[in-house]
Order: sequence, then C-alpha cells, then structure tokens
Amino acid sequence: MHEIFLDELKKLNAQFMEMGVLVNDLIDKGTRSFVEHDKKTAQEMIAEDKEVAKEAVRIEKKALELMALQQPVATDFRVVISILKATTDIERIGENANSIAVETVRVKGNPRLPEVEKVISNMTHQVREMLVQVLTAYVQEDEKNARLTVLGHAKVFKDYKNARQMIIDGVEQEPDAAVASASYFVIIRLLERISDHIVNIASWVIYKSSGELFELIKPKKK
Repeated sequence: MHEIFLDELKKLNAQFMEMGVLVNDLIDKGTRSFVEHDKKTAQEMIAEDKEVAKEAVRIEKKALELMALQQPVATDFRVVISILKATTDIERIGENANSIAVETVRVKGNPRLPEVEKVISNMTHQVREMLVQVLTAYVQEDEKNARLTVLGHAKVFKDYKNARQMIIDGVEQEPDAAVASASYFVIIRLLERISDHIVNIASWVIYKSSGELFELIKPKKK
C-alpha cells in the first residue's frame, strides 16, 4: 500500500514542478511584454489566464485523494500538506505574472524611464532564478538551499526600493510622464510580491523535510 502512495506522490511532485516551470515562463513573458510595450503578447497571456488555476485544482484534487484513499503516515501526510501549501503560492505567483500583463494592456502611452526598466529586468531575472532554486530544493529536499532564497529576496527588495526612488525622481524631472510612469510602481510591487511567495515556498520545503515551520523573513517596512 505504501509503495502505491509513493508512486502517486512521485507523479504529484512532477505535476507540481511542471506548474512551477509554467509560472516561471509567465513571469518572463509578462515583464518582457511590459518593458517592450508589447500589448499583443500581454493580451495573449490574459486570454490564457486560467491554465495555472486549472493546474492548481488538479494538484489539490490529487493531493486530497492521496490523503483520503492511501491513509498516509505522519511523515507522508506532512509531504502532501507541503505540496498543497506550496501550490497555493505558485498559483499566486501566476496571478501576479498575469497582473503584470493586465497592467501592460491598461497603461496609456509608453512609460519613459529606461533606467527603471533595466531594474525591472534585473528583478525579473532574480525572481526567476529564485523560483528555479526553490523548485530544485523542493525536489531534492534540500533545506539548506531553500534557506538561501532569502539572499535573493534581499536583492529583489533592494532593487524594489531603488526603482521606487528612481520613479519618484523621474516624475519630478518630467511631470508629464507621471500617468504612464505610475505603472512602474505596480510592476515592481508585483515582482516584490512574487519574491515573497517564493520565500514562502522555501518555508514549505523546510517543513517538508524537517517538520519545522517558521517565517524565513521578518515583515519589512515598505
């Protein structure tokens, strides 16, 4: 019976990884559409918005079936719970990526702060690396590597604060750009939220391997 459970759990983990890869691609697609002012790509993303949610439902359904039908022992139960919780964060990341696409379509005119767009690209690269790192840590049950995601988060938050000041300074120098540039605030905030969710996933990696549950980062002043 336990061999059946482990086999089904392996399939569930594969589904979880596939969802993570999908969402990582969406982060890249969403921010590139914004920086390149590509409303067509953003609209395509919005039209495909339901795919991540559907995948989350499939994973949750499978996880609940495992708990109900296979009657896992305490350790196995913890593994399934970690998948459920981490899936929720992956789904939220997908929602944030989609919100970037929505903002790309919504903004009127083209923002004119290329230095901020460079920081956005840096933030995007960092959160995508963080997501790959935490997904790898999840599969390998690598608690140490999971904890290291806080270093990436610190870089993202630093970029967030720098970009916010750049936007303020840019609007002061060119008030006519205020309306378009307001979208920058939305984008950097969404990327910072994505980083938060990745750190949440890291917490579930630690819980999965050790049973220890705590916040890896303290609430911060924005």
